Amino acid sequence: MEEKIREYMDELFEETTPTKKAVELKEEMIQNLSEKYRDLVAEGKTEEAALNITMAGIGDISTLLAELEKDMTNKEFSHEAEAARRKSALLTAIAVMMYILCALPLIMLTLYNVYNAVQIGLPILFIIAAGATGLLIYNSMTKPTYESSSETMVDEFREWQTEGRDRKALRKAVSSLLWSVILVAYFIISFATHAWFITWIVFIIGGAFESLINIFFNIRKGS
Repeated sequence: MEEKIREYMDELFEETTPTKKAVELKEEMIQNLSEKYRDLVAEGKTEEAALNITMAGIGDISTLLAELEKDMTNKEFSHEAEAARRKSALLTAIAVMMYILCALPLIMLTLYNVYNAVQIGLPILFIIAAGATGLLIYNSMTKPTYESSSETMVDEFREWQTEGRDRKALRKAVSSLLWSVILVAYFIISFATHAWFITWIVFIIGGAFESLINIFFNIRKGS
């Protein structure tokens, strides 16, 4: 008779993902039901009556099984989100590094007095900057976004977090691009005019543009 209890529980858990938690729960329920069955038999119930009473005591466990599947889904989502976060962080780091180093070929060519240093170094600079921008665009377009299935406060908070991270990433990308352009402009103007004593003013202008960008993003955030 106890084998029928196991067969019945196997049928109930048939469509449930056999995770460690699910298997442990099923075995614990089988053990408890078997003990209950033996107690009923010991009280004088027939095997068939004891089995029927034990089975009736199980009740509806569909909610419990649904919770097990929900936990499994949440864990899979967490793993996928973590992998996506690491990939996004790597691509962003590479793009920022490319922005920082994009002016290095032009600077080195100029320092070593290479013929046509600007004509050679400037295209390299723009190619590296374009590659960095492409990485950021690819990262933004392939990054999974959180889509809520219900209008709960938790869903809204997660959506707000996702939007906040995207906004910060875009803000960093714009800032990196701005200062890369400013640095290039500084060297081009300086080498073209040889007015090193005054060309540093482009950095002050760059700071002004940075402030304007901050104001723009703050206005968007407020809206």
